[in-house]
Amino acid sequence: MTQLAKVAPFGPRVGLFATCLVDLFRPSIGFAAVKLLEEAGCTVRVPSQTCCGQPAFNSGDRATTRDLALQAMEAFEDCDYVVVPSGSCGGMMAKHFPELFAGEPKLAQRALAFANKTHELISFLYDVLGIRQVTAKFEGSVTYHDSCSGLRELGIANQPRALLTSIQGLNLVEMNEHDVCCGFGGTFAVKYGEISGAIVGKKAANIAESGAAMLLAGDLGCLMNMAGRLSREGKQIEVRHIAEILAGQTNEPAIGAKPLPKD
Repeated sequence: MTQLAKVAPFGPRVGLFATCLVDLFRPSIGFAAVKLLEEAGCTVRVPSQTCCGQPAFNSGDRATTRDLALQAMEAFEDCDYVVVPSGSCGGMMAKHFPELFAGEPKLAQRALAFANKTHELISFLYDVLGIRQVTAKFEGSVTYHDSCSGLRELGIANQPRALLTSIQGLNLVEMNEHDVCCGFGGTFAVKYGEISGAIVGKKAANIAESGAAMLLAGDLGCLMNMAGRLSREGKQIEVRHIAEILAGQTNEPAIGAKPLPKD
């Protein structure tokens, strides 16, 4: 059984905000996140939840965003922490929820308290719980893409690399421009498809040139975007969320791969 090498000395009540994409397209990321958190000594809850509101926020629909923020704040009221396996959704809740309630002192204070207890998954393990090593094993080379929101809004860069290099047998290879956007950007990819396609095309080339057999990142939206381009170009590179490899859960077909035939 894969375990975190350091177990937290306390048992915080952690609410997992799974995200829409994980819920709809890749539940295995949520299960991996729960496994990592529980093995770190946390009591994990997954309250009833909806969207973090980012698509509406980016489209200028503050009223819908505000309603979704209120739902999230209510659902996770009793949790010590809110943990998100996504820098994008985590950044939305930790950085932008408070501004939705400017001019409403009580709600603004509540939103700030919610924001202060919200953390991206890998940052929570590393920065809050102090995890420095995992006992998962993986033989092979991987490269890591820094998602824009996680890197620029939440300062996530060293944390995933530190945990990845603690995996026995894993060889981390840095791609060129690992910190450059993949072209997804949520609604950006819909509004500006041609530009998005050009950006992900360059990203796919950098991934392939790294020579790594597996691509990892902390945001499913980015991973699906890159996996799609790699697949269309015929590049045989496995794509996974970092939580899956840290938890030792790599039996699930890779992102973008065809599902295994049923018996």
